[in-house]
Amino acid sequence: MIDMKQIKENVSSKIKTYQTQDDAELIVKETQSKPKNAYTKESSAAIGSSIRIRGDVTGDENLIIQGEVEGTIKVQGHNVTVSKTGRVKANIEANQIIVEGKLEGDLNGDEKVVIRETGNVYGNIVAPRVTLEDGALFKGSIEMEPRNGSVSQTKPSMNSVPGGDSSERKTA
Repeated sequence: MIDMKQIKENVSSKIKTYQTQDDAELIVKETQSKPKNAYTKESSAAIGSSIRIRGDVTGDENLIIQGEVEGTIKVQGHNVTVSKTGRVKANIEANQIIVEGKLEGDLNGDEKVVIRETGNVYGNIVAPRVTLEDGALFKGSIEMEPRNGSVSQTKPSMNSVPGGDSSERKTA
């Protein structure tokens, strides 16, 4: 299993940053106001365009993929971005997943999944919110259900009759 902290430490000097100047300034300000080893949600690890990984990727920070990954990616509570140069053959579990490159595998987003206009996804998506931008390529299925465990309350009862008592049907 590959830990993202190891990747970040070993290749951080060779990786191009993928954040805008404003994002970088925000991270620097928040990091300076906290102790050196304190966890910051904005911290990110990147897999550079020349890096190829086969195996499981896990971690406790956001992940930006510019290279190739084959296996599984789990960063619960954090975000995964597959950049335009990224090539991924993996199932991904994360808070938010943004795809700008090519991805083959299933996506499980706790908050949302976004496929940008340059994105190309072959797989199934499970997330409460899904965005497919104009020009995005997608082949698979999409399941959009809330993650709060109240899924059965949002679905109509099997015994309800369309046009009948509306108290049995609830909308999101």
